[in-house]
Amino acid sequence: MKLPSLFPVAFFAGGILLSIELNKSAPLNSRIVVFAALLFLLFGYIALRRNYVLAAALFAAGAWLSLGMAASHLERASVPPNLASTLIESGKLDAETALRWRGRLRADPLQLPWGMRYEINLDEVESSAGITPVAGGLRLTYYNAESASAAPPPAHAGDRIEAFVRVRPVINYGDPGSFDFRGYLARQNIQLQGSLRNGQLLSIAGRPRLTLFDEFARVRGRFLHSLNDLFASRPDEGALARAMLLGDRSFVERDRVVDFQKTGVYHVLVLAGLHVGALAAFFLWAGRRLRLALFPRILLTLLALASYACIVEDRPPILRAVLMAAVFLSAKLIYRRMDLINVAAISALVILAALPSEITDASFLLSFSAVATIGAIAAPCIARSSEPYRLALDHLSDSTRDVSHAPRVIQFRLDMRAAVAWISARLPRFAARFGSGLLVQPFRAAFYFWEIIFISAILQLGMLPPLAYYFHRVALAGPFANVPAILLTGLAVPIGFLTLAASLVSRALAGWMSTLLGLIFAMLDASVRWFAGLHAASYRIPGPSVGLMAVFIGFAIALSAALRLRWGFWRASSAVIGLVGAAAIIATHPFPPRLTPQRLELTVLDVGQGDSLFLSFPRGRTMLVDGGGELGNFHSGGMRSGIDVGEDVVSPYLWSRGLKQIDVVALTHAHEDHLGGLPSIFENFRVGELWVGRDIQSAAYRQVIAAARAHGVPIRHLKQGDSFSEDGVSGSVLWPDDLSEGQTAKNDDSLVMRLTDGAETLLLAGDIERPSERRILAEEQPVAVNFLKVAHHGSKTSTTDPFLSAAHPAFAAISVGRDNSFGHPSPEVTERLEAAGVRVYRTDRDGAITASTDGSTLSVSTFLHAPK
Repeated sequence: MKLPSLFPVAFFAGGILLSIELNKSAPLNSRIVVFAALLFLLFGYIALRRNYVLAAALFAAGAWLSLGMAASHLERASVPPNLASTLIESGKLDAETALRWRGRLRADPLQLPWGMRYEINLDEVESSAGITPVAGGLRLTYYNAESASAAPPPAHAGDRIEAFVRVRPVINYGDPGSFDFRGYLARQNIQLQGSLRNGQLLSIAGRPRLTLFDEFARVRGRFLHSLNDLFASRPDEGALARAMLLGDRSFVERDRVVDFQKTGVYHVLVLAGLHVGALAAFFLWAGRRLRLALFPRILLTLLALASYACIVEDRPPILRAVLMAAVFLSAKLIYRRMDLINVAAISALVILAALPSEITDASFLLSFSAVATIGAIAAPCIARSSEPYRLALDHLSDSTRDVSHAPRVIQFRLDMRAAVAWISARLPRFAARFGSGLLVQPFRAAFYFWEIIFISAILQLGMLPPLAYYFHRVALAGPFANVPAILLTGLAVPIGFLTLAASLVSRALAGWMSTLLGLIFAMLDASVRWFAGLHAASYRIPGPSVGLMAVFIGFAIALSAALRLRWGFWRASSAVIGLVGAAAIIATHPFPPRLTPQRLELTVLDVGQGDSLFLSFPRGRTMLVDGGGELGNFHSGGMRSGIDVGEDVVSPYLWSRGLKQIDVVALTHAHEDHLGGLPSIFENFRVGELWVGRDIQSAAYRQVIAAARAHGVPIRHLKQGDSFSEDGVSGSVLWPDDLSEGQTAKNDDSLVMRLTDGAETLLLAGDIERPSERRILAEEQPVAVNFLKVAHHGSKTSTTDPFLSAAHPAFAAISVGRDNSFGHPSPEVTERLEAAGVRVYRTDRDGAITASTDGSTLSVSTFLHAPK
């Protein structure tokens, strides 16, 4: 069996997934699972002894399945009971007040465009109840202050830190399709986050003896400072150097990141297999030049890769790549050439045995999908096409080696020798000995160039489903943009680390080398920008279904089998046609949106302390009211201090509904928590029309208008008295009363809309406050509704008694951020709603809130809880 590792890893992974699914209903008993695995092993051994091969294989499958289930259960059981986030969520620690958190700094403070980031391995916390031992990690962000006296004291990896701060457990947005940010940080052992507004609240409590990992972390800190110094006058190249050499993407501008994503070369900014491969190739080449034997050459390479993994940030992808390199190079020590699929399978088995939860990590799946694509399809194709001819160029003048090649390749060697002889005979005598190189080297470069193009194209094809599923992007320029990106990265990584090493001994030498390195980064940046500027180089789509991805994988397996088992041209062609067809369906997503027919649905999304509402009408028309946005977000040097709610929260929800276009986007008013996400919505979806109220002279509002116009979206201004109709649902605009332009945005500028579907009515109140409510009531406009989207996040300045009495809703939804600093919703408002008999829902507790009506009845359900 040529791929023996596939069998165990497949069933071990299946056991992990089965355990995760079963644990949702009832916890597993690990003893029973382990006992089952032992029984399967025993029965398998007996069956094998009696030559019952099929039965032995089935028992072995059961054993690996049981072991996967047991590993997953043991990982869940190993979570410490005193995890800091668990203590807070269980009420054993009070997160409403500042506490003294203590632990060791896991890395040198990371410089950010707006301050510093500290990551602390916690060991205890001091509160009014005393000192409590805790486990887990804390991420603190310090924002630069004008006064130098407010800055934190200098600290380094391994220092014992005490921080007097108020922290919060990491939480996810409660919407379908939302990113598991909590799980993402938990895999980095970060459970808590906090902001350090005054550096004096952080102090150094001690400097214990450093561990080996502390030493490596300090080396990384010194390297980051060296890059800052070397690229002080070239910040763009310096940002790429920090990202591509040490994994720090903090200074890479958002627009540049988008360009790398559009062109399908974002992987060069994320430390992974390409960077490990470049370093490994360099050290193997250097070992050959130093005439080292095979064992010291491979040992040197493995030590270099291990050091690299310890130094860089964002380690999981690097650790996976280093593990695969170690497996591959170890096989070379015993003069065996391992199939890339076996290398990946063994590495995956080791990783999953240590951390079973990695199987749900997108980064894990993307890493092994890439390797599997190359090993299953690209490598066999190259092995049957260009590779024999490329290898035939080695030792070309030695005719005794001809017999080791296939007949067609022998003929190629004969033709090449004849061509070399012809060229050498026509060169001057002193240059005749270079005749072979003049012909062989261009041919060898051409073969390598072709293989890079082919691997890039196959990789883009194979990675299409997971990239569409996780990132909702199709990068048509990827196969071409990756060629210069891969070549330049292969140069930048070894030269970059040679530059960093030189910086430890000679500032002048490092400065000279950084000039060359900066040129490489500038060429990479120019290449990416050029490809990103091509029309339709990239576009966004909803994620494919699991079933469609399974069909794609089935055709990929069939093609791999046809190539490896030499099934013949027609079978291979059929697999290629099926694979390309499935890829075309994924890339175009020709499916209708997942909307409920013949019903009006309003979903109040959980966007934190902001507003975003999605409406689907009975015959499929759609509307998005506001796009959310994080208050307090700011830009520094082209970087955003927080997340982009439109890209990271609202768009994933819309993609989860299968949407590629939105008929209407309505902006209630020009505050950041309502408009901040809209530029990304215009970028990611085809928008039919933008509705606004008053024009405002704020920069944020003008950015939204500019984004709409850049995408050809017509803009419609609405005011009191306007009406509209969507799929039989009538709408009326209750506010604003005029469209006079304002200098600054106000809550009372809000676009207020009332929707009527048969006997059911909904009121979307924006952020209007008491003055607007009074005017609306004074003008005797109809406000009676069954469902009220409460104004201004439940602020006490809105939803007054008279307005609530006139509206008299049965249900109300409050869009509000968890533990927000404004105290929303106001207890006065919630008490007022409850006293009126209104069923109140809140996004901070219930997640996304959906009201659905067929025109005669109305029901409300929430994402985080069962339908009520």
